[in-house]
Amino acid sequence: MYLIKRKEMLHSTIFLMDIVAPRVAKNCQPGQFIILRVDADGERIPLTICDYNREEGTVTIVTQAMGASTHKLMALEEGAYVQDFVGPLGCPSDLVTGDIEEVRKKKILFVAGGLGTAPVYPQVKWLHEHGIEADVIIGAKTKDLIIYEDDMRKVCGNLYITTDDGSCGRHGLVTQVISDLIEKEGKHYDLCVSIGPMIMMKFCVLTTRKYDLPTIVSMNPIMVDGTGMCGACRLTVGGEVKFACIDGPEFDGFKVDFDEAMDRMKLYRTEEGRALLKFREGDTHHGGCGNCGGDK
Repeated sequence: MYLIKRKEMLHSTIFLMDIVAPRVAKNCQPGQFIILRVDADGERIPLTICDYNREEGTVTIVTQAMGASTHKLMALEEGAYVQDFVGPLGCPSDLVTGDIEEVRKKKILFVAGGLGTAPVYPQVKWLHEHGIEADVIIGAKTKDLIIYEDDMRKVCGNLYITTDDGSCGRHGLVTQVISDLIEKEGKHYDLCVSIGPMIMMKFCVLTTRKYDLPTIVSMNPIMVDGTGMCGACRLTVGGEVKFACIDGPEFDGFKVDFDEAMDRMKLYRTEEGRALLKFREGDTHHGGCGNCGGDK
């Protein structure tokens, strides 16, 4: 059982929790995720690690109440416990594991959409702690859905806010801000990291490709089981079969087949759709590619 040490409502349906999980906190890195179960009968929920405190042994998660399991989680208060909290899972960000001196040479732009702001934060914070200031764009539908704004300002170089309805910051989409920064404000970037809804990441990549700006995307929105066994997060990257939870969740955005991934997400939601995918994909449907052990 894992203690909920802190709970904070960021919006009527978006909430933050600090969970006491010392072993996870000790070993996790930006870019990784955990799997949580509210109770013994609950479903497995993969959630990106949004922050961690190794001294206090806590891991921060942010999620939105949408289905039954996330509403159950939101109903819990400080002092309550969750059944399972497993991690860290997935691969850390390449920015964390790569040559720090090479990373220092790069001018990095992060593009965060909606809840994607939460997993962007630990990467920007880690860079800040290592003397690297990245620029950040946060996009949301409206002002009320902007999260982590104050925390992000403390660790980033420049923060740009944009909302679909113009209620806060610039009026428009994150893709327009990318173009404005490069074309109108003369900004130069060596790397873009985009995390958010699938459709946002797709159009972010279409935009950055025009400027030959290498872009990393996080495919955590398509994860279900989180271990490579269910096949839900199967996608094509550079013509090869990959699984977001085992091989990612971060990939080269220029190589991701977004249209295939989004169509697959729609099919996977129904039993009939899953049967069709199994027929189409054969032995690779549940990891038969040999990469994740799902074929064992």
